[in-house]
Amino acid sequence: MNNKVKVARIEKNMTQEELSKQIKVTRQTIGLIEKGKYNPSLQLCISIAKTLDKTLDELFWEEEQH
Repeated sequence: MNNKVKVARIEKNMTQEELSKQIKVTRQTIGLIEKGKYNPSLQLCISIAKTLDKTLDELFWEEEQH
């Protein structure tokens, strides 16, 4: 999974801990999402996108490989 959450979080100068507190999940959850080992709910995806000032497409849409 080409996950862009980590890059967007770093661009906002946020730690995993800071992001997790803002969206009310554990830091471990953020780590797993960034590694592509956790499939977040749509509501959680929306919360992450809003917090990082990104769209869902920018963070979670996978580009098709030709």
